[in-house]
Amino acid sequence: MSSEPRPPGEILLINKPYGWTSFQVVKKIKWITKAKRVGHAGTLDPLATGLLLVCTEGSTRRIEELQNQEKEYTGTITLGNTTPSYDLETEPNEFFPFDHITATQIREKTTLFTGLISQLPPIFSAIKVDGKRAYKLAREGVSAELKPREITIKSFEITGIDLPEIHFRVVCSKGTYIRSLAHDFALALGSGGHLSALCRTRIGQHRLENSVHPKELEEIRKPQTEK
Repeated sequence: MSSEPRPPGEILLINKPYGWTSFQVVKKIKWITKAKRVGHAGTLDPLATGLLLVCTEGSTRRIEELQNQEKEYTGTITLGNTTPSYDLETEPNEFFPFDHITATQIREKTTLFTGLISQLPPIFSAIKVDGKRAYKLAREGVSAELKPREITIKSFEITGIDLPEIHFRVVCSKGTYIRSLAHDFALALGSGGHLSALCRTRIGQHRLENSVHPKELEEIRKPQTEK
């Protein structure tokens, strides 16, 4: 067995494009950096954008530490219908009125989702149930029983209201599903809704404005002879 020390590696701040899975980003970064070990600190859904921390080589030891750090998101909740996945990955399955909802009610209801709360993850999630991912079971039409988990939402701020759309900013702990927050918040308003846009803007002290698109990183890392 080799006793050679693992290379120190890097923590790369990547701006995950819309439609890419976190795994696709890791695969791309592995190809660009030629690193043997690459992993990410906190999955982003394919329809979400924003900051993804990608660790290479020896820095992969820090993945758990980075995953545990506070996160910040901006996004949009669209009222009027729900979807099985709580976002736009699946088609609407139920429709609800929203004309009765006022801006005052919207801002007041945020207090119900601030602090230490119990949250039920969406059935379309990567949580394992009897060794199988919940989203795979959901796509097969198998009912999976997920357990609520305690999470902390430090801040839930409404940044704009243009019904049926509600724009927000959230600061939260590890394990928070913003899709579930969108779903539960719409129910609390006496309607139904889904997450229609999401962007992660911060993980701990790492900020989106300091990140790069995978293709931009590829261009930066090209040998001078190829440029």
